[in-house]
Amino acid sequence: MPSGSPDGIDQYGIVGHPVAHSRSPFIHGLFARQSGERMAYRLFDVSPDDFVTVVTGFFAGGGCGLNVTVPHKPAAAAFAHTLTARAEQARAVNTLAAQPDGSILGDNTDGAGLVQDLTRNLGIPVAGRRVLILGAGGATRGIVAPLLELGPEVLAIANRTADRARVVAASFADVGPVAGCGFAQIEERPWDLVLNATAASLGGSRPEITPAVIGANTICYDLAYGQELTPFLRWALDAGAAGAHLGWGMLVEQAAESFHLWRGIRPDTKPVLEVLKAA
Repeated sequence: MPSGSPDGIDQYGIVGHPVAHSRSPFIHGLFARQSGERMAYRLFDVSPDDFVTVVTGFFAGGGCGLNVTVPHKPAAAAFAHTLTARAEQARAVNTLAAQPDGSILGDNTDGAGLVQDLTRNLGIPVAGRRVLILGAGGATRGIVAPLLELGPEVLAIANRTADRARVVAASFADVGPVAGCGFAQIEERPWDLVLNATAASLGGSRPEITPAVIGANTICYDLAYGQELTPFLRWALDAGAAGAHLGWGMLVEQAAESFHLWRGIRPDTKPVLEVLKAA
């Protein structure tokens, strides 16, 4: 195992802005206890201007790995010396790992985490379904390819700025059927699965989209998480959605993927998710 400090307690953390709301230290603490790994995990609230300086210092000081959240995922992709195939495809990184030769590997575990939560934890089918993603940032880039690999009938990316959505969609056109548009151009009929990947929930708001996308069989999922439903999920239920899910499962599953990359151990996510939901 890597050793990031003289006392043998390896150093990890999450870097973001803001980041005080993150439950990642709690989750990785439970993973470490479950597996008997000696590691510490801290929060790093870092502005975009300071990202490279802080992350460079962390690894230079013997740090072993970092998770990366809003707004630093594209910057983390540029920072890493090498990228996994899925991070290269996403052009966004949520996990950085120090390598034996001193280089930094960038990975993206978001998509794997979401797919695990949708298919295994929640039993939500994606194959043959119409899937709509709201937002075209780093979070969306991490989940598009894994969703397309499940074989949806169509996947659409909608964003406040239509051109940005089209650019993201075009970069995944070779993986499966995907299109990009502005919020105002979303096809006005019910979708099977609507995923909110915008940062709106962090600010207590929601994407301004038409309720016509919600039908009696529509499942809505917010990549954000918290103790209460987000404004997007409350709006979706009011509009008649069949189900509304916070991103707790994705959070835990993507964290497990990161833990496996860092420590070579795949933790059991079920008891961790049960603790979080109970809390």
